[in-house]
Amino acid sequence: MARTYTAKYTKIGVGYMGQLVEWPEVVTEGKSIEECREILRDALREMIAAYKQQGCEIPLGDGLLEQMPVEA
Repeated sequence: MARTYTAKYTKIGVGYMGQLVEWPEVVTEGKSIEECREILRDALREMIAAYKQQGCEIPLGDGLLEQMPVEA
């Protein structure tokens, strides 16, 4: 079963931090956004495997982020 997760990337001093919105425990860092994305995808695969092995429920994906511009 294919699921889609929402990744959030934040610029940090040494590159980028990546985290899944629906599964905040899956968090990584990389020197570039491309590296961070690749590491995050690997971390997600590892978390899914670990949860399956332990018989834990895998968080649902398919979240949606929306930016809302507003005058401040």
